[in-house]
Amino acid sequence: MARFMDVHHGMHGITADQLHQAHQADLAIEKDEDVHFARAWADPDSGTVYCLSEAPSADAVQRVHTKAGHRADEIHEVPLTV
Repeated sequence: MARFMDVHHGMHGITADQLHQAHQADLAIEKDEDVHFARAWADPDSGTVYCLSEAPSADAVQRVHTKAGHRADEIHEVPLTV
């Protein structure tokens, strides 16, 4: 499984509760695409949300986000970690 970091823009003012709800929506359906969302972070001032996942492909990540109602603007494979 590959690791991916995806980015959502335009979520200005997102609250911790809203971030939690969005992450839970992903978790509820992630198994449909063999994806696992590990974490999500947000910067309410810039409106940017980041999600870290393991998945067979970026397309699988996008399908989960789309079904959950928050399509990602960018998805980047992260092949190296330390």
